[in-house]
Amino acid sequence: MKRSLTEKTEAIGRVIKTLDILRTECPWDRKQTNESLRSNTIEETYELCDALLAGDNENISKELGDVLLHVLFYAKIGEEKDAFDIADVADKLNNKLIFRHPHVFGDTNVENSSQVEHNWEQIKLKEKGGNRTVLAGVPASLPAMIKAFRVQEKAANAGFDWEEPRQVWDKVKEEFAEVEAEMDSMDHERMEAEFGDLFFSLINAARLYKINPENALEKTNRKFISRFNYVEERITKSGKNIKEASLEEMDSLWNEAKTLESKSSEHERETE
Repeated sequence: MKRSLTEKTEAIGRVIKTLDILRTECPWDRKQTNESLRSNTIEETYELCDALLAGDNENISKELGDVLLHVLFYAKIGEEKDAFDIADVADKLNNKLIFRHPHVFGDTNVENSSQVEHNWEQIKLKEKGGNRTVLAGVPASLPAMIKAFRVQEKAANAGFDWEEPRQVWDKVKEEFAEVEAEMDSMDHERMEAEFGDLFFSLINAARLYKINPENALEKTNRKFISRFNYVEERITKSGKNIKEASLEEMDSLWNEAKTLESKSSEHERETE
C-alpha cells in the first residue's frame, strides 16, 4: 500500500486538528504538561519496542501512532507557550538530516555504512551549538546496557576501537577471570565493579560482531519466560504448587520445553 505525500500529510493534519480540539475540550488532555506526559512517553516507547521485537506489523502501526501522538502533544504545548510548533520540529529535523548526509545531498563520497556512521559523528561534533565532546551526546538517563553500547559506538567512530573483532575475546576472558578472582573476597563493591567490567566487555564484543545486545538479551528473556511458564503450567496441572516441585522435576520439564521449542523451530523452517 503506497499513499501519496498529500495523503500522508493530510492524515497527520487530521490528527493535529483532533488534538487541537481535545486540548480545548477534554479535561484530561487540557491539563497535561511536558512533565506529566514524560512517563507515558517512556511507556509508549517500550510498547513500540515490544511490537518491533514481536514483528507484529498491526501492533507496530498502532504503537507508532501512540508515539506520534506524544510528539504532536509536546509540539502543541510548545506552540501554546509560543516557543515552537510542529513545523519548527519538522524543519529542524529535515535540516539536520540534510546536513548530516553530505554523501546524499552534497559531494562527500562514502563506500559503506560504517563510513556514514563515522561521518555522522564527526558532523555532529562540528555543528554549531552541538556536542563539544565525543560522548557528550549520550543521554545520562539511558538504560545502562544501551548507554554502554552507544558510548562504545561513539568511541569507535572517533577511532578508539579494536583492530579486529576477535581481539575483544582476550579482554572478555581477562574480565571474567577478574570476576572469578573477586568472588572469594566477598567484597560486594569490588565484585560489582568487576561484573560491570565484564558486562561492558561482552557488550563491546556484541557490537563488534554486529549484534545488538539489548535485542539479544530480550530474546533470551522471552525464551526463559516461555520455558518457565511451561514448567509452571505442567506442575500446576499435576495438582502441585511450583514451590512444592523438586529441582529435578523442574529440570526435566525445562528440557521438555526446550525440545518442543526446537521441534517448533524446525517445523517453521520447513514450512518457510
